[in-house]
Amino acid sequence: MADSIETESRKLLGRLRDAMASEIAGQARLDLITHLIADSMGTEVCSIYLFRDEDTLELCATQGLKPEAVHQTRMRMGEGLVGRVARSGSVVNTPNAPAEKGFSYKAETGEERYSSFLGVPVQRLGEKLGVLVVQSRAAREFSADEVYALEVVAMVLAEMTELGAFVGEGAALSPLHQQSVMIRGGTAQEGAADGHVWLHEPRVVVTNPIADDPHREQERLHEAVEELRVGVDRMLEMSRTGDKEQLQVLEAYRMFANSRGWMRRMEEDIARGLSAEAAVEKEQSQARARMAQVQDAYLRERLADLDDLSNRLLRILTGQGGNSAAELPADPILVARNIGPGDLLEYGRSLRGIVLEEGSVGSHATIVARALAIPLVIHAQRITNEALNGDHIMVDGDQGIVHLRPDDTVVTAFRDKIAMQAQAQERYASIRDKPAITRDGVRIGMHMNAGLMADLPSLRSSGAEGVGLFRTELQFLVRNQMPKRTELADIYARVLDAAGSKRVVFRTLDIGSDKVLPYMKPTDEPNPALGWRAIRVGLDKPGVMRMQLQAMIRAAAGRPLTIMFPFVAQFEEYRAARAEVDKTIAREERLGHKLPETLEIGAMLETPSLAFAPRRFFEEVGFLSIGGNDLKQFFFAADRENERVRRRYDTLNVSFLNLIERIVDRCAETGTPLSFCGEDAGRPIEALCLAAIGLRSLSMRPASIGPVKSLLMRSDLAALRAVIDEARERGDQSVRPAVMEHLRAQG
Repeated sequence: MADSIETESRKLLGRLRDAMASEIAGQARLDLITHLIADSMGTEVCSIYLFRDEDTLELCATQGLKPEAVHQTRMRMGEGLVGRVARSGSVVNTPNAPAEKGFSYKAETGEERYSSFLGVPVQRLGEKLGVLVVQSRAAREFSADEVYALEVVAMVLAEMTELGAFVGEGAALSPLHQQSVMIRGGTAQEGAADGHVWLHEPRVVVTNPIADDPHREQERLHEAVEELRVGVDRMLEMSRTGDKEQLQVLEAYRMFANSRGWMRRMEEDIARGLSAEAAVEKEQSQARARMAQVQDAYLRERLADLDDLSNRLLRILTGQGGNSAAELPADPILVARNIGPGDLLEYGRSLRGIVLEEGSVGSHATIVARALAIPLVIHAQRITNEALNGDHIMVDGDQGIVHLRPDDTVVTAFRDKIAMQAQAQERYASIRDKPAITRDGVRIGMHMNAGLMADLPSLRSSGAEGVGLFRTELQFLVRNQMPKRTELADIYARVLDAAGSKRVVFRTLDIGSDKVLPYMKPTDEPNPALGWRAIRVGLDKPGVMRMQLQAMIRAAAGRPLTIMFPFVAQFEEYRAARAEVDKTIAREERLGHKLPETLEIGAMLETPSLAFAPRRFFEEVGFLSIGGNDLKQFFFAADRENERVRRRYDTLNVSFLNLIERIVDRCAETGTPLSFCGEDAGRPIEALCLAAIGLRSLSMRPASIGPVKSLLMRSDLAALRAVIDEARERGDQSVRPAVMEHLRAQG
């Protein structure tokens, strides 16, 4: 009987391999696999549930359940039998699923007709990927052989997921190792580093999980295990007179390398159709899953020994790692589960930074890192699973944060922090604490843009008078799920703490367009920049806006609070958003929470329409900030993401300056505080011209404050205004040539 099941298992794996090699889209491949598994196991139903985020499973493919439920049915970790499998990482096998405690009926699937249920976890090296389920109408418990066969199939699904087999149009998964990831760990050595990943032990990727010839795979396994045993024995002989703890580890290695149970399980996996590498990794994945459940320190260490031994065996079988063809990058940031002081010293000062999954502030590796002044982040969970050699990585040792494959916004903010620490800023140190007063006595407020805690040290070192724009969406973008209100309140409180008495303008969530949350269903819009974004999302999803407002109010805890709404296009949108603030304030007061000492509510002017809003709007709004980046792209109908058109239009174009001047005049009429925020505020020539036409407050990247302030303090705005007016009278398209000539003449 076992031989026939093994044969059937090999047949199924052969069909799965063909499915993996076929030229079909990711979703079609998932659908085909559920059909193949149901057919092979003689069940009416086969379903694949995959994680959308760390807490949510989604039905991504099914044979037997209602097809309209695919990508619609979701459940939380622990919900129903599928959620139980996911949470426990273990098999659920029952002949009467509806009678099981915790059974969750999803009407849209039609699953109440099926009695028998077998669910196995889909996991790879301790990382939970999903759940594989088969069901049948007949009430029966699946046999041990059938359970084992499905576990083998789940292993192959995990490898197919790692290899990107389910990525594509209409597919359930985004490409792995391509998304931006923020990992919060612990600080072991302060400092900031920008570089590229160098894996201390490169990850082994199993590219051939399914084997044709079980006998040859058994031979390969035995040969590799023998090589492993010889290597362990050799290390033991060399260490007889060495460190006692190291000797104990090697004795444990030898025990595992000679374990008959370990060997037998891998042989059984191969008999069912797995390659030798896949059999080793299946055992390793299950060991890691057990390790996550074990509380006993000794047992965890022994399971960790088995994990390390499995890595060694995989490197022997695949030839990966060890003498890798990869070259150490010019700016290496070391990524490892852990590392000893000896290995770390071998790298020496060539490293820009270090990121460890484990480690401790008192370890020898930490002592070495401090001696070498290398930024070190520890307890960075899953970093070795996520990172690939050569990935761009940024390490914030001050905050204990790692940005892997960061997006442009994070890169800009992070590099600003590094720039502020660099000697290049030293020449502006003499004017850092002086106000930006022009030669003709006009004072210009200098503020900085921020979005990460990494930005805040620049508040003092840049000479900024406050934070003119704090982008709150970054805390949403760098997570795989919606942050909790308490998390946001903690972050905002830390921002206010870091700012001290200086004003911080919190911009509410500005998502959509180029900023899509990984856990929100993307909207298929022909032109996202002109679509459902920013305040439009906030007003349509008031629960998210209220949560954010509550977090800000609680973070303020009696201190002054300044809130700004993005992308307001008409007066009514501002009024609706302001009403949400008033309701939230009233609710917080009823709950007994401390209210802000003062509350300023403003808006970003990013659409030309708002420049022509009724006078009453300018009278009611607390303050306005011109969002130069968006306003410019909408004014010129030139997408700022499109290199072919965005450079055609100059900020110092007379038409654009006329619009800015109109806004300045309208705000002056009503006494509405006005600032300019965006890339152009940080460009010295543009900033100077904006000041010349009447703007008295600018907000920019921290690294730009020194150069902009320096030029302002050496300029006469009245003289420059005369130059601008003359260029306009002449009919010049842009005032830039005239301004540059004037500045050259002034030296």
